Amino acid sequence: MPYRPPLIAREFFVADPPELPVRADGEEGLSAVTRAEVVASDAMGVTLKGSTSADETLVVQLSVAGEGVIRVRLSQDADARTRSARAIDMVTPGRYAGAAVEAGHSRVVLDAGSLRAEVRLSPWNLRFTDRAGRTLVEQDPGRPDISGRLRTLPFGRSSADGAVVAYHETFLAPADEAFSGFGESFTPLDKRGQRPLMWNFDAFGAESQRAYKNVPFYLSSRGYGLLVDSGAPVEFDMCQSTHSAVQIVVPDDLIDYYVIAGPTPSEVLARFDGLTGRPVLPPKWAFGTWISSGFFRDNQERVLERARRIRERGIPCDVLHLDTYWQTENHWSDLRWDPRSFPDPVGMLASLKEQGFRVCLWMNPYVSHLSPAFAEAAERGFFLRRPDGEVYVADSWHGSHPACGIVDFTDPAAVEWFQGLLRDRLREGVDVFKTDFAEGVPADAVASNGMRGADLHNVYTLLFNDAVAAVTREVAGHGLVWARSSFLGGQRHPAQWSGDVDAVYPSMGSTIRGGLAHGLSGVPFWSHDAGGFTGTPTPDLYIRWAQFGALSPLVRFHGTTSREPWEFPPHAERAAIEALRLRYRLMPYIYSAAVTAAETGAPMMRALCVDFPDDPVAWQADLEYMLGTDLLVAPMTSADGARKVYLPSGVWVDYWTGERVDGGRYVTVSPPLDRIPLFARHGALIPVTEPGDTVAENPRVTLLAFGVPEGESRTTIRDLDGDTTVTAVRDGDRLVVTAEGPKQIEGVEFVGPGAPVVIN
Repeated sequence: MPYRPPLIAREFFVADPPELPVRADGEEGLSAVTRAEVVASDAMGVTLKGSTSADETLVVQLSVAGEGVIRVRLSQDADARTRSARAIDMVTPGRYAGAAVEAGHSRVVLDAGSLRAEVRLSPWNLRFTDRAGRTLVEQDPGRPDISGRLRTLPFGRSSADGAVVAYHETFLAPADEAFSGFGESFTPLDKRGQRPLMWNFDAFGAESQRAYKNVPFYLSSRGYGLLVDSGAPVEFDMCQSTHSAVQIVVPDDLIDYYVIAGPTPSEVLARFDGLTGRPVLPPKWAFGTWISSGFFRDNQERVLERARRIRERGIPCDVLHLDTYWQTENHWSDLRWDPRSFPDPVGMLASLKEQGFRVCLWMNPYVSHLSPAFAEAAERGFFLRRPDGEVYVADSWHGSHPACGIVDFTDPAAVEWFQGLLRDRLREGVDVFKTDFAEGVPADAVASNGMRGADLHNVYTLLFNDAVAAVTREVAGHGLVWARSSFLGGQRHPAQWSGDVDAVYPSMGSTIRGGLAHGLSGVPFWSHDAGGFTGTPTPDLYIRWAQFGALSPLVRFHGTTSREPWEFPPHAERAAIEALRLRYRLMPYIYSAAVTAAETGAPMMRALCVDFPDDPVAWQADLEYMLGTDLLVAPMTSADGARKVYLPSGVWVDYWTGERVDGGRYVTVSPPLDRIPLFARHGALIPVTEPGDTVAENPRVTLLAFGVPEGESRTTIRDLDGDTTVTAVRDGDRLVVTAEGPKQIEGVEFVGPGAPVVIN
């Protein structure tokens, strides 16, 4: 177990990562590749025999894995695979017809179009350049310190007690290089100086480097990305141990990584998706409001009353979420209705559907040892086991609820059993499941396929969400889940939310950071608990968080206490409802951004560096974001009533006042409580509609025009009926608007000084 000083709160976790052993003093057990010779080559890559500083022979393989993508492998065995591949393959390398390989006696060059790898064979060195020859990233040559020992871990491996324990790689990092990614990391967006560990934690909030969702991938401000293919607890030292180097430690049977060219973050993410899978677009109704029962006792009468109030009070809402107490207390998660609290679930679901509601049910992959389902599953061998063969009954709830068995998703029979329980609920009329937890596989657990928990831990969430998504798609026709944990390739599991965040302003700020980092890790469809999860928000925080939620990719109200708007003072209820009406008014714009995100991998909620990669401030400004390409959102993250907003270069228009503001600087804003700081690019055309109770299938669209452009403005409205391209061109004192596609533009409203409009 990791060392913990006394009196640190909330640090207990049933599934801590295993610690790497410590090498003996000096460099005993350290192997660095020092030279290599070509063994074989073809049009896509080269295999090299690498000699090490420890007189070992290792296999180095470099290959083109797509246009702008080069793969590097170092192992003892040329056929070695990451240990997590026993459960699931997370990366699928592609091919590039234009690839070229030059393999000489002293030098090897791989050309992947927009990316090149140049290898010096003796002494060994590897660097990556862009098409023009500019260095993107280069291995640290392993300079020794004054004692003669290496100060960074070289391209090689380490042993302890006679066994290989990890492979590693180190890259030089220029002093101005910024890094982001690594999944839903709640720490500052620029990860320089941090040490992310790829291990899914039950993070107990959004205030530390512990993360529910890790992705062993990062983006660099120098125009490239780097992906490590391993389900192990990979450690990235991002210039923490030494400010001039990035060090990567992979406790696996090899190191297998991909360098991905940009130069922009969007281009890197598009190529990343080519390796790990395209994001799945949620159904359109999922972009409406989700309102939860909250984490306390619920029943059928309350659910129906909640639905009645929502419609009666004009609160836009598409999804009602029933949390833990739809099941019998202490039986979680056996996926069976509590017959006392929900005597007629089929009738209830039918009634909710008539009112326009979809229904989401909470669940997780742990089954309480008190549930009747536990004995059945244990007898059939459907749970993970301890090394001695006994069922692993784990304290997954940290003492607050009964211990549980953990469903073994490496066993096809266990998957089918579990899906059968879900299938029953879906056939009754349930639309989607909230897939909670899944970070609790202990390191010493054993799966039916022979995997140890340390190797299964991270990829377990992929197996879990795959199983739920598959049966949901089979019955409901879509693969949507609402997931807490994720890993590499998890963009195929929309949607994901930020976990159990505290209901305080600082946690809202760190939640924004988590969403931005996750978006830069290839996951565009993300959300959070509006109002915070743990505790009760103050009325002003409830308003501010509702505004942030309304302008997030997806929005859900959920917490340990009620987040129903009428449970707050009237002014807070009004402001929250107005925020949701703004979301539903912007739905044509939001859904268009969602369709584009699914196709390209670029996030809906975009760190500024996505659209302004050459602006150094854009890699640091992590309490604001672009929603789509034309709206800049800056949630109020403190109770002070004022904040600084960085506006990138260009001209911006205040959404509320129409005031034009020059960018390239910080501005101070002090919005009233019922307004969130929101800016549009000058000249932007934002499609909007009349907000209703639910998301409209085929909305009537008007345009908001944020100023008259000097040249041409263009936007594409993307909907179920196809794409409509809208163009606006100045013609003297007129703005001529043309639409091509199925949508009819019913009008144009100017925000700020306008001009007469002609619609063709």
